[in-house]
Amino acid sequence: MWYERDVVKKSVPQKPGSPSELIDARIRELGDWRGETLSRLRTLIKQADPEVVEEWKWRGTPVWSHNGIICTGETYKSVVKMTFAKGASLKDPSGLFNSSLEGNARRAIDFHEGDKIDEKALKALVRSAVALNTSSSA
Repeated sequence: MWYERDVVKKSVPQKPGSPSELIDARIRELGDWRGETLSRLRTLIKQADPEVVEEWKWRGTPVWSHNGIICTGETYKSVVKMTFAKGASLKDPSGLFNSSLEGNARRAIDFHEGDKIDEKALKALVRSAVALNTSSSA
């Protein structure tokens, strides 16, 4: 006997979009303060470095690169974590780094709901990371 369920097809997984499209989708999917925060961080990164390249790595992590990884934007239940690949080598006069402080390479900034972003200091940190990547690739 013919049943309606037999003709209802599941959507076929489509080829993944560009990294930028995947990041857009992640922001929409979050749909809360974490998506808003990730979106704002993304905007600030692009303002700080108009040549930044967006990537999608490690099964779903937004990554921003320029001659190497600048930072990642990870989202968790109660935090949006911005991890700088070479953060330990960066000067942080505004004291933005508040996580992963014990490592030899990385440093991170954890943003919690309601946190205010020091946009000027964050853009300066992104520019410093780009300068470090650019100098070490020469």
